[in-house]
Amino acid sequence: MNYLHLDTNFTPFGKSIEFESFTFSGGEPHIKIKEKVESAITITQRITSFNDLGLLLLATDALRRMNVKEINLFIPYMPAARQDRLMVSGEPLSIKVYTDIINSQKYNKVTIFDPHSEVTPALLDNVEVIENYEFVQKCLENFKEDFVLISPDGGALKKIYKLSAYVGGIEVIECSKKRDVKTGKLSGFTVYADDLKGKKAIVVDDICDGGGTFIGLGKALQEKNVGNLYLIVSHGIFNKGFEELKKIYKTIYTTNSFREVASEKVVQIKL
Repeated sequence: MNYLHLDTNFTPFGKSIEFESFTFSGGEPHIKIKEKVESAITITQRITSFNDLGLLLLATDALRRMNVKEINLFIPYMPAARQDRLMVSGEPLSIKVYTDIINSQKYNKVTIFDPHSEVTPALLDNVEVIENYEFVQKCLENFKEDFVLISPDGGALKKIYKLSAYVGGIEVIECSKKRDVKTGKLSGFTVYADDLKGKKAIVVDDICDGGGTFIGLGKALQEKNVGNLYLIVSHGIFNKGFEELKKIYKTIYTTNSFREVASEKVVQIKL
């Protein structure tokens, strides 16, 4: 198998074929593939902007014009995965826009890591889902004492119970929150446990963007007498940094699915 790693900082498989990419002064991405490809190829790309998506489409077109018949795709972070339902009139169903574009390329296989919900794999053709189980299990190797898993909201419940079964039936504490669909403001964090009696607790979720969910949840857990708190998120965007999160969480674990991070108390596991 040949590999084309469009993000040169994200190389989860073997060595990439040689290419050159740049952006024209008008803002258009461009790519020039410098090696002949005679068999199947897997493209990998971290999509964090429309230009990243554009480069992927251009690379796919270039390979097709080189008569490459089998093209696979690995996108670890699926953009717009959280925009998977219409909440307010006048907004797009963003995940459908992205999946329609990707489906139009007719890849042999599209591999994604820990999608936000079941909507994304339902919309993608020829999809292969890598669950977060092995990633979380690797993180849990750092914990020798008893601990509980925390489900941050109702949307995470199904996933976290499957995860719990995979790692040996660890106790799950359910939580919930309220979100104003017009403003996005979070409130009403609820922990469905009377007293955690100083237990070590690990919050597991798929995405940390600004961190508001985990800050509010952490404070609610502290009110229920939780012990040391830890956070495991598959996709670390962290657009507001780590300062507030580190006040609550002893260690934060994430992958390099979205970007590279280097910060004290943050452990990044490469995919």
